[in-house]
Amino acid sequence: MSRRRRPRGLASRFFLAQAIVVAASILAAVVVAFLAGPPIFHEHLLIAGHSENSPELLHVERAYRDTNLIILAVALGTAAVCAAAVTWFFTRRLQRPLAALTRAAQGMARGRYDTRVPAIGAGAEVDAVAASFNTMAERLERTEELRRRMLSDLAHEMRTPISVLTVYCEALQDGVAHWDDATNELMTDQLGRLTRLVEDIHDVSRAEEGRIDLERTPQSAGELARSAAEAHREAYAAKGVRLVLDIDDDAGVVEADRQRMGQVLDNLLTNALRHTPPGGQVSVRVARQGPGRVALRVTDTGDGIAADHLPRVFERFWRGDSARDRDHGGSGIGLTISRALVEAHGGMLSVTSPGPGAGAAFTVELPARQRVRPSPVDATR
Repeated sequence: MSRRRRPRGLASRFFLAQAIVVAASILAAVVVAFLAGPPIFHEHLLIAGHSENSPELLHVERAYRDTNLIILAVALGTAAVCAAAVTWFFTRRLQRPLAALTRAAQGMARGRYDTRVPAIGAGAEVDAVAASFNTMAERLERTEELRRRMLSDLAHEMRTPISVLTVYCEALQDGVAHWDDATNELMTDQLGRLTRLVEDIHDVSRAEEGRIDLERTPQSAGELARSAAEAHREAYAAKGVRLVLDIDDDAGVVEADRQRMGQVLDNLLTNALRHTPPGGQVSVRVARQGPGRVALRVTDTGDGIAADHLPRVFERFWRGDSARDRDHGGSGIGLTISRALVEAHGGMLSVTSPGPGAGAAFTVELPARQRVRPSPVDATR
């Protein structure tokens, strides 16, 4: 079996390129000096008055050839030395950042996602590669952190219902507990909890991968908000939270899946109610948001969100406080699903908050449906 040939290094390839350029230049100089130079020099000597075969003419031409040889030899040596020096200098400047990139890439391959490449100043191109590498490493680190946290949260979410079901199954087998209405209700609740968790994970995966089929039809943005608000009136009244609906008459029409957008608004209103204390207020505002955009904004006067938590609100299983667990109605997936559904509609879901205790505002921006103006012929019919 033949051994695989080791690829040339950067320095050797750079020097080879320089050597080829130098050799080509010297060859061109030799050709000009020995083919074109002597006839031209000989002609000028004849014009100056030297006879054709005089000793002076032969001596001058020999001196010309010897001088050319010396000049070419010195030029070739100087060019070779300069090429080697330039090659060494630039390859050293390139090898250090490339070696740093290689070490960082090898570290990331071993799972060290906190590896970063410092700015070395080896040129705009190399610095751009280093900056892109650091950006990629940062995102991979966040993804890995999110993956570990998601697996931990998922195990935590499943542990409680599975533990309860296991304990009651053992109690039923041992005859310690009996199947009655209370046991039936508890088992049904825990099984429903597991089912909702599985459905939520499935929904968010399909939504983020763009595998949700949307049945888009023209929908009034104001009507979507009104239907969602009316569905939550009773729950808001039971907690003592005021629900205010503010719809601009010129809000417009959007191309949307009514069921999916209802799911988004349901998540936002449920989330606002969960974090707004009795006596607080939640406002639903629908209005134009610039040319060709419609905004549906849900604003509450509740817990608020810290500034360092805002970028993580839409992450899977993320919760801003320990009270937001499934026992209190929060799975940490609802907002992730909502953002994916809004983006599937070509829109954007964002959040703002002045800070803890100052409430929060979730804004759904959707592209407005273009109004079809009747043609002059149709207008006269």
